[in-house]
Amino acid sequence: MSRLLPALAALCAGAQCAAQTPPAAPKPPASAASAPAPAASGPANRLDRVEVSGGPTANSRRRNSTASKIVIEREDLDRYGDTVLGDVLRRLPGVTLGGRPGRGGDIRMRGLGSGFTQILVDGERAPAGFAVEDLPPDQVERIEIYRAPTAETGARAIAGTINIILREPLLKATHEARFSLGQDRGEPQADASWTRNLKWGGPNGDEFVGALSTNAGLHRRFNNIDSHNRVVDATTGEVLNETVQTGTSVGNSANLNGNARLRWKYSDTLSFNLAPFFALSQNEGKSQNTAEGFTRFREVQGESDGRMHNLRLNLSANYRPQTGESWELRLGRGGFKSTSNSQRRESLKDTGIDTQRIQDDHSITDDDQTSLGGKWSLKTAQEHQWVTGVESERSRRVQVRRTLVNGEESLALQKFGDTLGSRNQRFAAYSQDEWSPSKMWSVYAGLRYERIETRADGSGLMPDTRNVSQVTSPLFHLLWKPEAFPKDQVRLSLTRSYRSPNLNDLIARPTINTTYPSGPNLPTFADRAGNPDLKPELATGVDLSLEHWLPTGGIVSGSAFVRDIKSLIRSRLELETVPWDTSQRWVSRPRNMEGARTMGVEFEVKARLDELWEEAPPEWQLLLLRFNIAVFDSKVKGIPGSNARLDQQPRGSLNFGLDHRWKALGQNFGSGFNFNYVPASKVQQTENLRREETDRKVFDAYLSWSSGSVRDGINWRLSLANLVPRDAQSTSEATTTDTLTGHEIVTDSWSRNKTFRVISLRADLRF
Repeated sequence: MSRLLPALAALCAGAQCAAQTPPAAPKPPASAASAPAPAASGPANRLDRVEVSGGPTANSRRRNSTASKIVIEREDLDRYGDTVLGDVLRRLPGVTLGGRPGRGGDIRMRGLGSGFTQILVDGERAPAGFAVEDLPPDQVERIEIYRAPTAETGARAIAGTINIILREPLLKATHEARFSLGQDRGEPQADASWTRNLKWGGPNGDEFVGALSTNAGLHRRFNNIDSHNRVVDATTGEVLNETVQTGTSVGNSANLNGNARLRWKYSDTLSFNLAPFFALSQNEGKSQNTAEGFTRFREVQGESDGRMHNLRLNLSANYRPQTGESWELRLGRGGFKSTSNSQRRESLKDTGIDTQRIQDDHSITDDDQTSLGGKWSLKTAQEHQWVTGVESERSRRVQVRRTLVNGEESLALQKFGDTLGSRNQRFAAYSQDEWSPSKMWSVYAGLRYERIETRADGSGLMPDTRNVSQVTSPLFHLLWKPEAFPKDQVRLSLTRSYRSPNLNDLIARPTINTTYPSGPNLPTFADRAGNPDLKPELATGVDLSLEHWLPTGGIVSGSAFVRDIKSLIRSRLELETVPWDTSQRWVSRPRNMEGARTMGVEFEVKARLDELWEEAPPEWQLLLLRFNIAVFDSKVKGIPGSNARLDQQPRGSLNFGLDHRWKALGQNFGSGFNFNYVPASKVQQTENLRREETDRKVFDAYLSWSSGSVRDGINWRLSLANLVPRDAQSTSEATTTDTLTGHEIVTDSWSRNKTFRVISLRADLRF
């Protein structure tokens, strides 16, 4: 034994080591795998096993980054067997989701939705039509989450950046296959994926290296329809209108996704990379609901179908003329096309005589995109890491919409034309330097300039439009490692970030509310339209974080942030004289406001129990504890009241989870659970519109075990998402004034969405 310990210590000196218990224990979590552990942390006769890893771990990527970030690797992606990438992210500090629990949804860092969070794929902005929920976790190698922007990753990240790294070549197996069967409220779900490792050519067999990954899924999902609407004269208390709609909808979807990462090592200094990506999907749905009360229809039936394909090819060349210097050239070309058809059949109430109204909508969106970029990197002997680059992107979109009412063209929308063409050009240039003047300090300074120009061709009542936004963003990050506390780190970031208006906010053709398609409508059933005069939102931010690293890689951290936002974009509800109807209509249109401030704190603990409790019983020492809590606040200027907050931002979030390997039942048996809580939120969106959402409580659990040998056996995982389903309710209240009587009119709308338990069984094979 005395000879073994020095040998292991020498082996670890040139590699990354992970501490683990004797062979009866499995590989520890990623959070406990980056730093060497003491020889023993419990009984004196126990010796930790040491494994050597050839590449950087999640912890080393996080600790060595000057900018504050979180890294999620394959182990975290696989742990709960999630079929939706968003469900992986919602267990992280400060990340929340929209949509129904167990089914993913739009991702919101620090509670901020509506484009405040930047999504990257392999370091580049996600292509047109890309949705995170369409990318299965099986195709992802790791996820990097930046709390503050950098010049290289981009400054369109007021809340933060999520960089999704697609699958890389497998290290220990040629093939990896996964099959999953499940149910969502009794409706069947099926997924399958396959990853193939490629390696051949050259004297070392590594001239060509790559990985191919594909995923296919079939899903059927049920939703309820339960909404109420009431209009009250607040002065007299008289109920002017009250409607209740109840019903159901069922949707079927099929999808096929694939990507590859291929590298050709032409020489020791030059290599070429090819990265194709495709996503295909087809869906159809049916719905039926009935209405009671003061309503113009009694029954509504709907049918819809749609198809989508997203294709992208990225090419890059990397030239390394000398040690520490590299040149990279990237070319990307992609196309996105979606087609959708829907029919809405209404049985109308008309003085006792039943009539029917049929509305058919057909739309096609065709988008193509070309990007070109170059980057130069130099690492000097003085610990400087220079990166300078340029990016350009050009995209073209054609949208065709056609609406028929009882078989005839909609006269209202005919005025705007059926076809809308637009073009978008983006140029960016950046430079950054990251250096370490001493072992205690790491400093980052960067500057990024970005210009975006959007044009739309006029059609009918739609005039030619042009919108230009350009922003220069200085960025500064500081990392301090106190000499007296070698396990602690302090990070400080001073940044300028922004959010540019999206295409639909700028040039969207009016969307007429189907519940009130003509005549006066209600504020809670407003039409929607774009605004070509929007300016980008600008945010000045400060981030401060403290990290304490535990002996075997666990972490205890706390962070705080402040963002001052100017020219805030918010959809405002106003009564307008519109060209698509003879009556005045309530229209929701994005507009720039004075600004807002948001702030918050986040706290995280991720560690093995023996790191926190030295006297823990041996059977509990590998228990992994995960806990994080976040608290947010915001204030929108120009709106009165204590709830004048940013859209969709909750008061905070909380996650608590435990994962364990059960030695008594075999080293390959594990289990865990996670509890996610998001408190109820109240937001005063405008002076006359308020929204509320109930709290969210989501329980997830899993069981995992293996059959056969570790190398050639099958790994099984039983996943239970949203184990205790709870209904989610949202409420909106609009206050207006009757121009004839002067009375205050209050319109209340609320809806109740059922959520369902999602169960799946997955088999993983490597061979």
